[in-house]
Amino acid sequence: MNYTFLHDITFYAMYATAAVGMYVIVERLIFFHYTLRHSRQAVAGAGVHGSADLQGVVGEIHEAMVRERRCAPSREALCDRSEALYLTTRPILLRRLWLLDTIVTAAPLLGLLGTILGIIETFSALAQSGISDPAAVSRGIGTALFATALGIAIALFGLVFNNLFQDKVEEISNNLKAIILKAGAAGAAPHVAALDAQRAQPAIAAAA
Repeated sequence: MNYTFLHDITFYAMYATAAVGMYVIVERLIFFHYTLRHSRQAVAGAGVHGSADLQGVVGEIHEAMVRERRCAPSREALCDRSEALYLTTRPILLRRLWLLDTIVTAAPLLGLLGTILGIIETFSALAQSGISDPAAVSRGIGTALFATALGIAIALFGLVFNNLFQDKVEEISNNLKAIILKAGAAGAAPHVAALDAQRAQPAIAAAA
């Protein structure tokens, strides 16, 4: 078995995970930057009565909530539709974060595998030629240990951003809840108010 080839494969795999992690980090940083800014503006009052200034996920969820408010047959239906709207929006915030979580878990394991293969490679060379060159043995072990160090470094780098993105998801989710509530309470459709009043009349008559 060619342990040198397998050792190199583990390094290429770690470089690939690092490249994928950097892509996810950059893409999510841009997404969360704009989404968080728009959600804060909406919560602060901008775009509550109109979504012209709101873009991306925030603008879409505001427009959808305004449409639901106009056509909902009752306030109970409006509450159900607003909850469904929130549940369908949350996966957009979590998109690609599973890749980052997988990289955080897999990178140290790949590094450990590379170290094991490197040590096996070094001992195989020793078994064939003996300790004729201690410097070469030291270089081989150093290269093997470098795989573990690289895997841990990739995992730590990804872990920092993964935790940061989880905090951003929670903050944006809370802002979206506030936006949905504001858009739903901005004014019910006239037929919704009339239906609510009709439902309340029998209860008022019975109480009288």
